[in-house]
Amino acid sequence: MAENSPRKQQKTDVVKSTNVKFQKGHVSRKKRGQVMGSLGGFRGCTVWFTGLSGAGKTTISFAVEEYLNGKGIPAYGLDGDNIRTGLNRNLGFSPQDREENIRRIGEVAKLFADGGIVALTSFISPYAKDRIQARRAHEDAGLPFFEVFIDTPLEVCEERDVKGLYKKARAGLIKGFTGIDAAYEPPVEPDLVLKAGEFGVHECVRKVLKMLEKRNVLPFSAVDDVRELFVPDDQIETARADAASLHSVNITKLDLQWVQVLAEGWATPLRGFMRESEYLQCLHFGTLQDGGISSQSIPIVLPISTADKEAMEDVSALTLSYEGRHVAIIRNPEFFEHRKEERCSRQFGTANKDHPYVKVRCMVS
Repeated sequence: MAENSPRKQQKTDVVKSTNVKFQKGHVSRKKRGQVMGSLGGFRGCTVWFTGLSGAGKTTISFAVEEYLNGKGIPAYGLDGDNIRTGLNRNLGFSPQDREENIRRIGEVAKLFADGGIVALTSFISPYAKDRIQARRAHEDAGLPFFEVFIDTPLEVCEERDVKGLYKKARAGLIKGFTGIDAAYEPPVEPDLVLKAGEFGVHECVRKVLKMLEKRNVLPFSAVDDVRELFVPDDQIETARADAASLHSVNITKLDLQWVQVLAEGWATPLRGFMRESEYLQCLHFGTLQDGGISSQSIPIVLPISTADKEAMEDVSALTLSYEGRHVAIIRNPEFFEHRKEERCSRQFGTANKDHPYVKVRCMVS
C-alpha cells in the first residue's frame, strides 16, 4: 500500500468490547486534590502540545513538567516517541495508525488528569479532527483541556532537525513525513500559541504557566511572578475621579510605606491589605495558604479607628489619603478585630507596651 494514498476514514469509535460497564470509584477528585502535591486542590488537566517535528513540543513540555513538580504540583510529560516504545509500539505512521495513536493517548491523558495530575502531551497530532476528539473526551468527563500550538516555521524545524528525520524525508527515505509529504492541520482556535522559533524555552514555559494560572488550574503562588497593584496609566484619571467620590480615610506615614510595599509587588501574592483569613494564617502559621502556600511571617494590615469603622461598614470601596493626597483605593473592604496583643506576642514575644515595636506597630487605637 503506497504511503501517499488517499486517507481512509477509520471508525475509531466502534465499540468491540461487550458486556462491560464503567465502574465509578469511591475517591472523589476533591479528595485526590487534598493528597496530591503539596499545594492542595484538584489541578488535573491536560495540556496538549501540537506542532511539527522539531518545533519544540517535548522540550517545552518537559520544562513545564520540571517546573510544576518543583513547585509541588504533580505533572507528567507524555512524549510521542516514548509512547510509541510501549503502549503504541504496534502502530505505524499511516493516517489510520496516527488517528489511533492520538485516540489512545487522549484516553491516557484523560486518566492522568482524572487522577489529579497535569498531563503534558507532546505529539505532532497532525489532524484537527483527532485533537477535537481528545478535547471532547476531556470535556465529557468534566476535565480541563488546553490545546497549545507550537507555531515554529518549517524552515526552523528543518534547521534544527535534531533526529535527522527531515534530511531523510527530503531524500525520500521516509514517506508520509508531516510537513514534507504529509499534511499538518494547524489549530484554528488554540488556547495558546507559542512562537518557539522566536522565543526561548523559559519564555514559552512562562506563557504556559500564566495560561494555567488564568484558567484557575494553578494558584498565583505557583507562578514566579510579581503582582504589582499600580493603576494602569490609561485608567489613572478615572481612578482619581473615583477616589475623590469615595469615603476617605487618613493614614499614617507607616501605613503609606505599606501601601508602597503592596503596590510594588513586594508582598506578592497579596492583592492588598490582608483580609482576616490571611491575617490569621500569617499569625499562626507564618504563611498564606489560600490557593497554595507562600511564606508570609509579617502581618500587613491597615489599623483604623472605631469611628472610621462604624462610618464605613456598608461601603463597597474607600479611599486612602495621606496629607490630603489620595494614594489608594480599597475595594470590598473587610473589617475585623486587630488582635493587637496576640499579634505583638507572636511577632515580638511580648505584648509589653514599653517594647518599642509594640508601641509603634501594635498599640494603634
